[in-house]
Amino acid sequence: MATAEQNAKVADLAGPGIGDYSEIDRILPSDYHSLLAPRETQAAIFFVKRYIEEHLCRALNLSMVQVPLIVEAESGVNDLLDRDGSRTPIQFHISNDRDVHPVNAQIVQAATKWKRMALREFGMGRGEGLLTDMRAVRKDYFLDHDHSAYVDQWDWEQSIAPSDRNLEYLRDTVRRIWKVLTGAYRAVQKEFPQLHDARYPDLPDEIHFLHAEELLEAYPDLPRKKRETAILQRYPAVFIIGIGWPLADGYPHEMRAADYDDWVTETHALNGRPMHGLNGDILVWNPVTRRRHELMSGGIRVNAESLRQQLTMSHQESFMQYPYHQAILRGELPQSIGGGIGQSRTQMLLLRKAHLGEVSVSVWPKILTEISAKHNIHVLD
Repeated sequence: MATAEQNAKVADLAGPGIGDYSEIDRILPSDYHSLLAPRETQAAIFFVKRYIEEHLCRALNLSMVQVPLIVEAESGVNDLLDRDGSRTPIQFHISNDRDVHPVNAQIVQAATKWKRMALREFGMGRGEGLLTDMRAVRKDYFLDHDHSAYVDQWDWEQSIAPSDRNLEYLRDTVRRIWKVLTGAYRAVQKEFPQLHDARYPDLPDEIHFLHAEELLEAYPDLPRKKRETAILQRYPAVFIIGIGWPLADGYPHEMRAADYDDWVTETHALNGRPMHGLNGDILVWNPVTRRRHELMSGGIRVNAESLRQQLTMSHQESFMQYPYHQAILRGELPQSIGGGIGQSRTQMLLLRKAHLGEVSVSVWPKILTEISAKHNIHVLD
């Protein structure tokens, strides 16, 4: 029988989201006011969007491409986001010509797998890649101030060589992305000087790297989110490597799907210690919400060997029958690195907002909009 501690750890893996509206009421800032009026906010949103898309393409040699909102259910292309089956996509039946040629379709939860196939379709060679303005629906999130059922991401993917599947390449890519994000921060503050506020420190120029295994060792008595909060007090921008690999306590730092990021490959920390994983998350300290704030998840993608191992560890060997997984196992898809940068998450951080609903239009439960209004946060509808 599972102990209370084990149940708590499993529940912690099931995030994201706070999961309790009384807790949201408690943690939302009591001294908040938007630094930009609604119309100014819209102008700033599109200023940041143009800057990041242009500079991300330059930094990683990417080209903007179209991206699907809907995929065939049987393709195996849609992302599960985790590996326990708890977050399922919205599925619907298109009867077409009286069900003679029907289509079973799903709304994407992320474009991770599609992007890798698109690299092949668009003929992207080593060091070339694509950037998308991705939209998705994730119906199984608990809706709070920084989790929405409506998801917008700068989903990017870059073709690499097998020799690039290492931590040095991963770190270099993350540093390039961080330089774009900090550049956008400085540019939008120059364009909208009212965003300067002495209460809020600047984003750091450098991002700190550490492994999930090291993070657990540093804070062995804290659950995952509190470990992240603790490290962000020391380093306000971090990239946590190896998310998905089971740690010393028997649990991964967070659940990760078994068929896109590589979290199983053995690597080494900077001090030479054996570690695992070629993926990770960019996390920052948000001085407005005074909380941890995730900006990007991604990394080097699975090859045939790591796909087999991760599907076996996740008891999802049946996935190997899908066309996408077969293409990886046969070596028909490019080796790649990629990720999803949350657009609204990034806008929320750079424009000093306390709620995703101030920078994107979605659906929110009445209780959340009422709590938000009490804290002087007015969401778009």
